[in-house]
Amino acid sequence: MSNPIITLTTDFGLKDPYVAEMKAVILSISPSATIVDVTHEIEKFNIRMGAYILASASSYFPKGTIHVAVVDPGVGTKRRPILIQTKHDFYIGPDNGVLVLAAENKGIKHIFEISNRKLMLPKISKTFHGRDIFAPAAAHLANGTSPSEFGQEIHEIVTPEFAKIVRRKNMLVGEVLHTDSFGNIITNLGEKELELTGIKGMVNIQLKNVRLKLKLCKAYAEAKPEEPFAIIGSHNFLEISINQGNAAQNFKAKIGDKITLYRS
Repeated sequence: MSNPIITLTTDFGLKDPYVAEMKAVILSISPSATIVDVTHEIEKFNIRMGAYILASASSYFPKGTIHVAVVDPGVGTKRRPILIQTKHDFYIGPDNGVLVLAAENKGIKHIFEISNRKLMLPKISKTFHGRDIFAPAAAHLANGTSPSEFGQEIHEIVTPEFAKIVRRKNMLVGEVLHTDSFGNIITNLGEKELELTGIKGMVNIQLKNVRLKLKLCKAYAEAKPEEPFAIIGSHNFLEISINQGNAAQNFKAKIGDKITLYRS
């Protein structure tokens, strides 16, 4: 793979040597790789946040980019290390849901369990698969190793609740993925879900115990100051927002809250 790009998304922070160790392993195996830090400030063990950030950022990288995500509270257990090949790029990390949103957005072609010891470091720690398994896998893939060489193809992976949308008659049930620094409530519902329900001008939503009928806007400034509204945000997720206000505080919304979308 010429001029390979490898991105890193972790909850490691930058105080410790962990990120540098992963980069050192990658560059030792694939010296021509370009490494891009998406973020290392994912909240510790927060798989949902890691999945959202990865899905948001990965769409803008060139075709063939290799994305490594390590938010891995189950490191050292029986959870599998996996490599997902999509129509556009590759995802490497633990099989705990952190890769799912991004990979499904790109169209999954193949999934492989990473089990070939020849493509890992010689000594594998029980506590640092980011360095010993995922970083070498990314580097070998960047060097042109076929995805099928990493291990057997598998067809089922962990799909966490935050990646699921339940359809019930005339409604869709999702949940709050993220609340950003502006107080926007970002859900796991997207443009395709609005199309499925035939929603265009107004959105009927239940968030916790609050029922809302919101105008579907195309820009934040289409609403009046302090007016709540719905919008498909820049990462194609449905958001509940307040123009120049804080929707998360106003509606007391928390990550993981269920959200129901009704057809009018």
